[in-house]
Amino acid sequence: MQTLAERFATYTFSLYYEDLTKEVVHEVKRRVIDSIGCAFGAYHSEPVKIVREVVGLKENSYGATILGTGKRTSPELATFVNGTMIRYLDYNDTYLSKEPAHPSDNISTAFAIAETERANGKELITAIVIGYEIQCRLCDAASIRNRGWDHVTYGAFSSGLVAAKLMNLSVEQTVHTLGLSGVANIAMRQTRVGELSMWKGCAFGNTARNAVFAAILARHGMTGPAPIFEGEKGFMKLVSGPFKLEEFGGMEKPFKILDTYIKFYPVEYHAQSAVEAALRLKDEIRDIDTIESIEVKTFDACYEIIGSGMEKWNPKTRETADHSLPYCIAVALADGEVGLDQFSEGRIKDPMLHKLMGKIKISRDAGLNRQYPEAMPNLIEIITKDGKKFSKMITHPKGHPKNPMTDKEVEAKFRAMATGLLSTGQANEILNKLWHLEDINDVREIMSTLVIT
Repeated sequence: MQTLAERFATYTFSLYYEDLTKEVVHEVKRRVIDSIGCAFGAYHSEPVKIVREVVGLKENSYGATILGTGKRTSPELATFVNGTMIRYLDYNDTYLSKEPAHPSDNISTAFAIAETERANGKELITAIVIGYEIQCRLCDAASIRNRGWDHVTYGAFSSGLVAAKLMNLSVEQTVHTLGLSGVANIAMRQTRVGELSMWKGCAFGNTARNAVFAAILARHGMTGPAPIFEGEKGFMKLVSGPFKLEEFGGMEKPFKILDTYIKFYPVEYHAQSAVEAALRLKDEIRDIDTIESIEVKTFDACYEIIGSGMEKWNPKTRETADHSLPYCIAVALADGEVGLDQFSEGRIKDPMLHKLMGKIKISRDAGLNRQYPEAMPNLIEIITKDGKKFSKMITHPKGHPKNPMTDKEVEAKFRAMATGLLSTGQANEILNKLWHLEDINDVREIMSTLVIT
């Protein structure tokens, strides 16, 4: 009987571009455009500046480009920097199941190794599909958040397989990659509780960095602990508990990338429907000074991750604010929009917003909880000082598979993130290449255009 690592490795080795549907290929291109846009949006953020400075911009003959710079470093360090850029704004796509995740976090691995290995667009697309497939299937199989571990832990396996595919590793080498990466990259959930730090946006990039390094070691003959999942002191015994995995996407089962969500607002995904509801209520109420109380009813995951804890009513960092349901609702009601400006240091500290957050009460609702994760239901009920009641509930926010963003909206998000960094002509050139990603003969053709001049 195959071990789970052998199943992963066999699937990775045997999946090719020709196995993908046109719909899946198109969704990959949408996710790549979205992720690179998020990276540009975070280019000048403090954590990104820090990791660029630490990594350094040194030429490396066996290396990959740091987005925006045109210079190369080692593939594992490029994975880390670019992964931090993609993830930092909490604006890249999401998957919600027993364990939540951001599967586009795997894209930094895919680009770093594809560039290093001189892979073509079809090979890049296939590797990205594998990253989504494995991470999302693991999220379906077992929650590790409830056991104290961070969701980026699953990235040790998904990004390891992305790297192994693009490096054309054998099944045996791929199994060793999973052992090397999995045994050393078990991340604690402390990253995402309490007052959140800069590390929130770096955590997956670091796991992916180590996964790439594991693949490089395996290619050179390093063996890894096995069986990594079923072993006496393995992943199932110590981290996840026992689980079974469904069949992977392919001939009989749709690929998981089709079930993932592009974010319309730069907030933690469970807040997307609440923000949308608050913005609609803003149109009805207009003057927030007339608000007496705000009652929010939500589902368990939303309450636990972004709707409870004292720091959610007094966020001091951007990382905490975009993971604070009270803050996201308050700023939506106050500003009538939720974009990057709503998470500036000055806006987060605004006493008016803190006063408005003080009027918000959040509670779990069993009926709403039963709809999750197929839906993301948030109900907001507002009572004004003159006794009027306003309410709005959103179940499938913009960007959800049942309410998807259009290609034009994905492009518009990319252009907004690149404002001030790219000229219109350069943005057009990048988008044209990414919409025709399958026609690229060498991924370096793309990376050479992603330079801020």
